[in-house]
Amino acid sequence: MIPSKFQISNLVEQFPDWMPRLAFSPKTVSPAGDLLVVVFLRGAADVLNILVPHGEEAYYRLRPTLGIPRPDDIRASPAERTIDLDGFFGLHPALGDLLPAWQAGHLAPIHAVGSPDESRSHFRAMELMERGAKDERGPATGWIGRHLASLDNGNRSPLRAIGLGEQTQLSLRGPLPVSALRSIADFHLGGDLEMASRMAAALQAVYQNDPELGAIGQDTLEMLDTLSRLNPLSYQAGGNAFYPESEFGLGLKQVAMLSKAEVGLEVAAIDLGGWDTHFAQGGGQGQMARLLTDLGAGLAAFYNDLQDQHDNLSVVVMSEFGRRAYENASLGTDHGHGSAMFLLGGAVRGGVVHGDWPGLADGQLFGPGDLAVTIDYRDILTELLQKRMQNPDAANVFPDYVSHQHELFR
Repeated sequence: MIPSKFQISNLVEQFPDWMPRLAFSPKTVSPAGDLLVVVFLRGAADVLNILVPHGEEAYYRLRPTLGIPRPDDIRASPAERTIDLDGFFGLHPALGDLLPAWQAGHLAPIHAVGSPDESRSHFRAMELMERGAKDERGPATGWIGRHLASLDNGNRSPLRAIGLGEQTQLSLRGPLPVSALRSIADFHLGGDLEMASRMAAALQAVYQNDPELGAIGQDTLEMLDTLSRLNPLSYQAGGNAFYPESEFGLGLKQVAMLSKAEVGLEVAAIDLGGWDTHFAQGGGQGQMARLLTDLGAGLAAFYNDLQDQHDNLSVVVMSEFGRRAYENASLGTDHGHGSAMFLLGGAVRGGVVHGDWPGLADGQLFGPGDLAVTIDYRDILTELLQKRMQNPDAANVFPDYVSHQHELFR
């Protein structure tokens, strides 16, 4: 029996508040550009212990306790030594899972990156970076939101862009709707099959009563049916990938599932917090090493899972700013300035550490003792949007900024 309009209205009112509101749209198209995944390390990650300048003598003078031992330091266990990349820079040992991507030329670190903001305030720095603005006078929308609005590729999917987490990331803010996704189960009512069936029947009735909605409505039902069959708990990842059992790992797994389901996903934003390491940061082991293990294992699993999509995959890892070059009395690091970014994907010019290294010696540090910024983060994002996301209007995503190319993509 076809539900009445009253029954349909009543059913919709029963939907949980956390359920994403669906936009009824034409059948999705295959995006011309890459799948873009933006990983934001919230809390200002200590990039000097992530992308370690083990060839810089001043690094160990500034960090006698927290410095990650050189690759050939026999006084440290192999599990605590820097993983050498090019004789000068190396990875924290907890990021060993990313070494195969580096060796394949698919991982590109960029050092001494940052924004012009010098406030060293988490909230201000994150807001400006996600807006892609120099100061508060810039646009209120997010840089990803402006990218999506400026690129009309015919994709009307309600899952064109998603933010993983409780709230949609500021970078996604814009005129186009974006789904904040905690779990794929949100899209089939938390696994309540009866409720999902009733919703499908109600939508079917709407489409039957309105011929103009009929064709596009069927596409929506097909998407719902596809999503209803996606279960992260039973998902078998490709490439022998093993996602960490963490919120970050689950988030990346769901991005991979949606990408393979071909629901029109173009951009996913996911956060990993906990990087404000003022106290007991640790070196090769400890608080920060645990965060890096989660980061490295999650990214490596995602990379391996999507091995058939490497040529159309761009992952960006960024943080609001870096940390002080010297360790503090609490065996942690305080807020700094210069940071780093990582690019992961088949088209990046990887196997090379990019950037203009400013040095850590006396006279080379910025302000109270920070790594200097030599590359504006907007350079990297603009080049990414132009070359990989096929956005001809990428320059206007960051208004009032003239970008510079760094040849980061093949």
